[in-house]
Amino acid sequence: MDTQTLVRLLDLIGIGVFALSGALMAVRLRQTLVTAAFFALVTGVGGGSVRDLLIGAPVFWVQDGAIAAVCIAIAMVVWLTPERWWQGQLLEWADAVGLAAYAVFGTAKALAWGVPPVPALMMGVITGCVGGTIRDILAGVPSIIMRPEVYVTAAALASGLFLLLQWLGTGTPIAAVAGALAGFILRGAAIHWSLALPAYRGPKSG
Repeated sequence: MDTQTLVRLLDLIGIGVFALSGALMAVRLRQTLVTAAFFALVTGVGGGSVRDLLIGAPVFWVQDGAIAAVCIAIAMVVWLTPERWWQGQLLEWADAVGLAAYAVFGTAKALAWGVPPVPALMMGVITGCVGGTIRDILAGVPSIIMRPEVYVTAAALASGLFLLLQWLGTGTPIAAVAGALAGFILRGAAIHWSLALPAYRGPKSG
């Protein structure tokens, strides 16, 4: 698999699973098909849209009509199929896959647009985290980034490891797979064992 194909695959995986998580959220809230499609679209493209605006690139899904169609199709599948298919922690695991894949893709795209490594890492984090944040805000539930549970850290790990391996000369395919896998493993561990970073306690009053 060549570099361009791999990076494109990570992009599509991120979009697809984030769209799935958005549709699942709408279904759990007993929303209409239209609302489910809207949730799927804004969750799937939210992080990438913010990234593209920040790096001065054309907003990717506006240039490719198939992406919106895929998000809407995913929403229709979720909305029309039995609820038992989507029970359990599927939303959380779909979000974990999207977080890891999209963080690496966002970093790779930022580098391709001439963004220096440190800001490129931040673009990866934004790409991986913003879609899920928008989903939670629309659903009226506490955003994952406002909880101590490991989330943003997993995106940063995926982006950072990708950058490090690129710098070490491993090549984009190995760096991308290793970065995405590391981010997914960390986020998966956080889901399974409820891993969290220490919360700020501050000095005691009085």
